[in-house]
Amino acid sequence: MKKATAFWAGAVLVAAPIFCTGAARAEDTAKDRNKIVIDGSTTVGPIAKAFAEYYTKQNPGVNITVSESGSGNGAKSLVNGTCDVASMSRFMKEEEFKTAIEKGVTPVCHTVAVDGIAVVVHPSNPVKGLTVAQVRDIYTGNVTNWNQVGGPNARIVVISRDSSSGTYESFETLVMNREKMAGSVEYVGSSGAIRQRVQSTQGAIGYVGIGFTDRTVKTLEIDKIMPNKATVASGRYPIARPLFLFTNGYPAMGSHLYSFINLYLSKKGQEMIEAIGFVPLTEY
Repeated sequence: MKKATAFWAGAVLVAAPIFCTGAARAEDTAKDRNKIVIDGSTTVGPIAKAFAEYYTKQNPGVNITVSESGSGNGAKSLVNGTCDVASMSRFMKEEEFKTAIEKGVTPVCHTVAVDGIAVVVHPSNPVKGLTVAQVRDIYTGNVTNWNQVGGPNARIVVISRDSSSGTYESFETLVMNREKMAGSVEYVGSSGAIRQRVQSTQGAIGYVGIGFTDRTVKTLEIDKIMPNKATVASGRYPIARPLFLFTNGYPAMGSHLYSFINLYLSKKGQEMIEAIGFVPLTEY
């Protein structure tokens, strides 16, 4: 293994040393050991789907299903025993851990990648970049026209993820500083839906994981820094967060769940993460 992503490898362990180290041990909780059920984040969904497709090709007898109901619902599914893996674009909340422990579930996190939250606009928008403060002002309703931030005289159509989304909660912390969004903000259920809304609406602004950026939308610089592998990995890009897979206890060594959950540590897993557009934690 060549190196760890400099900024994030230490940051995650410092933030959550108990639940991210893999110290907890438990038997494989899957009722059918040839079946793995994944539920949670739409941001982490592409990683989970790529891993599932690769793993089932290598192991034809294994069935893996991936649902994308949001990070919060993924946590609930893990606690309620309806999934084996909760994919989450934020860390579990204290109350989610408390509920899990009360139900005999021991959440263990596996930090699989790092993501930059990109602020995107319609390709025709001439604005090249914003500051974090300007983005916050747009979402609180203090700025309502693009001409207030160097753009055309046009109303800003503000799009956000729904409140059950881990991306929403990361944005709320990293950008909004817990300030309330304006009543005019439109909420959608996935990163793909934000991209679709922005690419079809000239005055729109939204935010998505960098894995969801493409030529159909324009990605803005934030504080004069463009989100990409280098700026996210180094910690220079200001709106970034780790991505997680959570299991109930540490999967039993030799089980399919163990092999699947550790794909992110392999060269192939890292190649898949990078191909999707996210930043792997380590490089071979």
